[in-house]
Amino acid sequence: MRATFWLLDAPDSISVQSHKAPDGTGLGIYDPLDRPVVYRTPRPAYEDREFVREARHVSSRTFMAHVRFASGSPVSLENTHPFEQQGRLFGHNGVLQKPNELETELGPDVSLVNGQTDSERFFTLITRETERAGGDVERGILAATNWVAEHLPVYALNFVLTTPERVWALRYPETHELFVLERAAGGHHLRRHFEGASLSGLLRIRSLDLLEHRAVVIASEPLDDNPGWRLLESGELVDVGADLGVSSRVALPGAPAHLLTYADLQAEEAASQSAT
Repeated sequence: MRATFWLLDAPDSISVQSHKAPDGTGLGIYDPLDRPVVYRTPRPAYEDREFVREARHVSSRTFMAHVRFASGSPVSLENTHPFEQQGRLFGHNGVLQKPNELETELGPDVSLVNGQTDSERFFTLITRETERAGGDVERGILAATNWVAEHLPVYALNFVLTTPERVWALRYPETHELFVLERAAGGHHLRRHFEGASLSGLLRIRSLDLLEHRAVVIASEPLDDNPGWRLLESGELVDVGADLGVSSRVALPGAPAHLLTYADLQAEEAASQSAT
């Protein structure tokens, strides 16, 4: 499936969103050999002609796009989402504080970190725990998220993590919303392509391909009038398989031990979260 229908062709695409979140744009896909391909720029998409050219021609079974609003770490290539480790892609929306404590926990695995973001350090913790679990990504996610929930001040931990055939998404805690839609070919009317917009107006999506193909969509807001959009519970972890089957469970039933409020955030952190 081609990515152009939602990255650039829509009236208010990722390229347009980057005017509102100007600290970097990233796109992650998998090539026909299931190798991750990541294009990132610390400049907004509307200023980067190479992003426009690349985005018009990509295709994949899975797409991950991210427009960054920095929460304190520098605006740079290495701090731009999505991140890639061990063939997995990762994008995060939220704030974790005390990154030095997380680095101490990572030990020598901190060498996998290239930038300064809390997001990449958290992803590295998932990578380490996945390796300790013999490559079981879900066990790695559970171990890492439970450690963070117990030890670090947490404002929000919403993330999406992908492999060539699977996608995991977590909403934690209830600070930010996260929705999942299991969409039949043609939608709930069975005769429509996919076209919709977020309530905030930040994102519009149009896909003629989804007239004939099933899809699972994960987003911060419902994007159309399909009644199948479901708000994840706080702590709910969703697993989307290669056959687009969706399973989920509440993996983190309690609040973080050190839950941050909006008033607890530094100025740049607060600005980034109010923009999401």
